[in-house]
Amino acid sequence: MLFPPRYAPLVFSVLMSIYMSVLMTCLITAINTGFDEGFLERWWRALYIAWPIAFTLILIGAPRLQRFAAWLMRHPSR
Repeated sequence: MLFPPRYAPLVFSVLMSIYMSVLMTCLITAINTGFDEGFLERWWRALYIAWPIAFTLILIGAPRLQRFAAWLMRHPSR
């Protein structure tokens, strides 16, 4: 085991924010500016800005969204 279980929310937030930031910034940069010369520099700048924001939002929002999703999945009492 690389990390103790108490670090699970932090590890999840790091992995999810990297995954989402890389894919979203790459796609949006490509759609907006194309894959021409300078793409990697534009994409890196977008990623550099987006990742800390995504990490913070996931770290704060994921527990609340998980509870909300669980609430939505409950069956009404009969």
